[in-house]
Amino acid sequence: MKIETAAMLRRFRVEDGKGFALKQHDPADLAGSGLDKKSAEKLLANGVARLADLQDMLYAQDRWGVLCIFQAMDAAGKDGAIKHVFSGVNPQGCHVASFKAPSATERDHDFLWRHAAQLPARGQIGIHNRSWYEEVLVARVHPRILSAQKLPPRLVSKDIWKERLEDIAAFERYLARQGITVLKFFLHLSPEEQRRRFLSRIEEPAKNWKFSPADVAERRHWDSYMAAYEEAITRTAAPHAPWFVVPADRKWFTRLVVVEAIVAALEGLDLHYPVLDEADRMALAEAKAALDS
Repeated sequence: MKIETAAMLRRFRVEDGKGFALKQHDPADLAGSGLDKKSAEKLLANGVARLADLQDMLYAQDRWGVLCIFQAMDAAGKDGAIKHVFSGVNPQGCHVASFKAPSATERDHDFLWRHAAQLPARGQIGIHNRSWYEEVLVARVHPRILSAQKLPPRLVSKDIWKERLEDIAAFERYLARQGITVLKFFLHLSPEEQRRRFLSRIEEPAKNWKFSPADVAERRHWDSYMAAYEEAITRTAAPHAPWFVVPADRKWFTRLVVVEAIVAALEGLDLHYPVLDEADRMALAEAKAALDS
């Protein structure tokens, strides 16, 4: 089965936050594709193979970097998406950073500091499992987190979230101007599907390690998180740093959308293997002659 990739990505891509509303995005949406799990998995395998080829050229060309940011509520499938989508890439050209609660040293720096240290080099794909957006999401929902950041009190104003989003947008614009392509994925999960996945983690012993009682406590803040996500997407979506609001109620579809979005972005970079100049070609000819003698 074939799908119209460009139309599907337009449906989920947000590069202008004006008028954006999460309620307009269905976590179970299949973009009218008529796909089922089996056909989607075949398409995913094709996408993974294409991504591997493009990453090889990205690495060889050594001009562009790509940063893939993954944000979501618990159990939305970030880890699984990363595992499946990047299963074919060369580890030498890929860097994964998973951000947990900041350490004491990290809290002594600005909120972008620890993330900037994990940016991809040219020729690399960087994967951030959670990102600087946590500083306008979880820190916004839980004021105690902001209090622990030791900011001068006069800087913690009623506009702090707007200011942080302005800083993030400016930083992403800076990255784009330095040749870092920024792709942001919000895996949009419904509360009903999250509940089912939590129950599965509790009921299946092999999944018990994935569950924490704190996950249930966070569900009580669902509406606050959705409001924070909506504002974050609204204020930071841009052509050079788009958001993809990816339906996450079906993991197999989530992974397909993510791989197609990354492939499309890489295809837009005019990647190619380095072209040798005349001197290099002559050196190759001399080396071949020496080997043939």
